[in-house]
Amino acid sequence: MAYTPTLLSSPIEYLKTVGPQRADLLKKELNIFTFGDLLHHFPFRYVDRTSFYKIGQITQQTPHVQIVGQVMEKNIIGERQSKRLIAYLKDDTGEIELVWFRALRWVEKSIETGKKYIVFGKPNFYRGSYSLVHPEVTAFEQDRPDTEGRLQPIYSSTEKLKAASLDSRGIEKLTNTLFDSISENDLPENLPQSISARLHLPRRFAAFVQIHMPQDLASLEKARKRVKFEELFLSQIRILQRKTVRKKDSAGFLFPRLDPLFNEFYREKLPFQLTAAQKKVIREIRTDLISGKQMNRLLQGDVGSGKTIVSLLIMLMAIDNGFQTAMMVPTEILAQQHYRSLSEITCSLNIKISLLTAHVKGSERNSVLTELKSGAVHLIIGTHSLIQEQVIFNNLGLIVIDEQHRFGVEQRAQLWTKNTQPPHVLVMTATPIPRTLAMTIYGDLDVSTIDELPPGRKPVNTVHRYDSARLRVFGFMKEQINAGRQVYVVYPLIEESEKQDYKFLIDGYESITRAFPLPEFAVSIVHGKMKTDARDYEMQRFIKKETQIMVSTTVIEVGVDVSNASVMIIESAERFGLSQLHQLRGRVGRGADQAYCILMTGNKLSAEARLRMKIMTATNDGFRIAEEDLKVRGPGNLEGIQQSGMAPLLLADLVHDQKILQVARSEAEKILKKDPLLQSTENATISSYLKSISKKERRWSSIS
Repeated sequence: MAYTPTLLSSPIEYLKTVGPQRADLLKKELNIFTFGDLLHHFPFRYVDRTSFYKIGQITQQTPHVQIVGQVMEKNIIGERQSKRLIAYLKDDTGEIELVWFRALRWVEKSIETGKKYIVFGKPNFYRGSYSLVHPEVTAFEQDRPDTEGRLQPIYSSTEKLKAASLDSRGIEKLTNTLFDSISENDLPENLPQSISARLHLPRRFAAFVQIHMPQDLASLEKARKRVKFEELFLSQIRILQRKTVRKKDSAGFLFPRLDPLFNEFYREKLPFQLTAAQKKVIREIRTDLISGKQMNRLLQGDVGSGKTIVSLLIMLMAIDNGFQTAMMVPTEILAQQHYRSLSEITCSLNIKISLLTAHVKGSERNSVLTELKSGAVHLIIGTHSLIQEQVIFNNLGLIVIDEQHRFGVEQRAQLWTKNTQPPHVLVMTATPIPRTLAMTIYGDLDVSTIDELPPGRKPVNTVHRYDSARLRVFGFMKEQINAGRQVYVVYPLIEESEKQDYKFLIDGYESITRAFPLPEFAVSIVHGKMKTDARDYEMQRFIKKETQIMVSTTVIEVGVDVSNASVMIIESAERFGLSQLHQLRGRVGRGADQAYCILMTGNKLSAEARLRMKIMTATNDGFRIAEEDLKVRGPGNLEGIQQSGMAPLLLADLVHDQKILQVARSEAEKILKKDPLLQSTENATISSYLKSISKKERRWSSIS
């Protein structure tokens, strides 16, 4: 079945009553360019206009009311800004005031005293009585008492659109006009008939009609379920099909040997006993590496769960089998730390590890590139520098990408071109991903999870303190420093207000140095504006315990590992998301001593910020925090969603529609098991629809 353009691809200016000026506003304000875009601009809520209230039934908890009553009196009162039209509506239970501040003469002419009307609005309670401000008023028809008896859709709009009479009601009228212009042929089915029948889903066109013009609550819910299922099912089909095709067609390098490096390191050099979870993950990855298929695996684990040592063991497997390995990380600080720690831990092994970042220049850089091309370098650790064209490998067999959500799909894809056959890929994240999101964002990857912390690791004691408690916090910091511990003090640095935040950081640094003066105390400062040499110098002073306090921005969020640091102070903690707060907290608690995280905030907090503080002080479990983050922020703001290549969900919600997602994934798996390339007649509708949307986007299929 070939896909053919329909009326829905028509430019929005050609819809009746729109025209060029309104079309320009719709494009700029709501990204509505075509008839189809308007069709997919769904109502975000509905107002129940199927019920009628009596005036005497209204309470302060009543959200909206629809009343049938008689206009008894109307008057324009007041002067200039205070000028308003007042009318009084009466039924057999009481009287309510109607108020208008705009279009007074027009409203006054449109309503008549002594006549019955249907009035709809939100009640306001003031000085013991109720009023309706700018209510909607419709003449009551005796033979049609249910004139407004329906669910009214409410659409998002903007002030500019409202000025052009495109408020929610205006957009509703446009949508009604659109349905007068299109038919079922313009919105063909994209689900197999067998699925629709089994799950009792309405037809696609009928579902869209009910979402925009609902007949009743039951019909609306069926329609919304149909469209949500469609969105989730098609996203799962795309994700799982990529995974199926990759596993079927993508040959992988074989790593059968475990000698001499892996065995020697595992048996004699491991600095600590691996947890059961780490061993399980290594077995899962080992199975991939001897399968003959290219590995594409996500390794997730909480902060401090031991992902780096697992990745090293896997890289040793690759080197044992004659292949080079590359570890790409998002920051120079993290690259340098991995380089130092891995070099130190493997110093007795016969391997060469090199570092490649923007800071590696001149003859040193040329030497690294030459040795990499010749095969003399076995393991290279670097930042984005690794994807540059002049970086040529001799035989790249494995890529490890740390904190992979920091890299876009295209950046990751460029590493694939570093060998004639795609290398194995292991992507790691210390930001645990809720199962629902993992199924959706990373559904084309195999997922391994380290869900166990090393033995003896004490939970970080987290508390929330207001600015008014700062002197007490300073006292606690001094106690910890006197006990031989070190302290991080982290300030936000956010692009939108970089200058203001930079001043905030410097003011904070000056405040700390006054409270902790030389020679008794020494303070380091690290931030993104510093030159690399200066930043490295300050970092090294802290690592060597030459300074007791590090005042920093979030450049230390990932990878900085100082086991003697036991206190993390996060300033303006309300400006951080849960995931980032948890990452920052993970910089402490890496030694045997009890660690502390203090969340400093102003006294005035939003409800959401207060909830984040409550969650952080209640748990150290990164997976639980990830689930809470999903509930608080929704999926669209979570790290990873933009890099996934996943189509945006317009109606489905990954938080509230998990049951629908699970059914959608199950149905997608059944179909692809029988027909992985969607070639059967029954699946022609799916295939046709996927081809239609693939023309609109750039795809990096198979890329993790």
